[in-house]
Amino acid sequence: MTHTRAALLTRYALAVPLAALFLFPFYWMLVLSLNRPDAILSFPPRLLPQWQFGNYAEVWRFANWPGLFANTVITTAGRVLLVVATSTLAGYAFASMRFVGKAAAFGLLLALYMVPTEVTLVPNYITLVHAGWIDTYQAQFIPFAANVFGIFLMRQYFLTLPKDLWEAAQLDGCNHLRYLLSIAAPLARPALVTIGLLQVIEGWNAFLWPLIVTSTDRVRPLQVGLAAFSFTDSTRPELLAAGAFMTTLPVLILFLLAQRQLVGGIASTGIRG
Repeated sequence: MTHTRAALLTRYALAVPLAALFLFPFYWMLVLSLNRPDAILSFPPRLLPQWQFGNYAEVWRFANWPGLFANTVITTAGRVLLVVATSTLAGYAFASMRFVGKAAAFGLLLALYMVPTEVTLVPNYITLVHAGWIDTYQAQFIPFAANVFGIFLMRQYFLTLPKDLWEAAQLDGCNHLRYLLSIAAPLARPALVTIGLLQVIEGWNAFLWPLIVTSTDRVRPLQVGLAAFSFTDSTRPELLAAGAFMTTLPVLILFLLAQRQLVGGIASTGIRG
């Protein structure tokens, strides 16, 4: 019992300082966002906020934040739906179906994971120009409709399903698509939730690609709008901190609420060749 308690105390002694270290930037952003302008550059720095909630009201007047939030929700939702669909179909095909060149195709897929995103910027942009999709919603998520990690994760999860399920489904007259939709995909819910959460985080924080393919606030997402706001009012750190905290808070709350699902979904996939 004493050994168990000592191990637990040691674990907390390591975990608590690390957690505080990672949480401090968010806390400091909150403190800055609630401070008066004259207190921002004071030394020693103030570690407690001065509760100037008017900073948020002032930031809200600077940009069309409801429109930016709505644009981000639309593009993120499109990205999540497409990635979940393509990951499920491709992951099932690589795990449960036989076709010529499957091993080579899967190896090529994994090789694509090592290609930097920056390499694909110019070809994707040229493609969207020819399609007439510049400054549209679909331009921000169609190029990311397939995700290598999502396909790999779903393949690993489908490999853990007992083959008896497929054999029993065949006796009931199921083809591959029906088996996938009615049995395999529902059982793969932890992996699907994990992929969805990761795509929400990536879509919400997307900056470089939306910056390239958007030119108006009509379809511009939050991160691009925040960058434009930072250039507009770069002399007001408290307003920049308020805008950053306001745009970060939704995805931070989602991550904190769903972190168990995220870890559990990855852990449940197992490691199989």
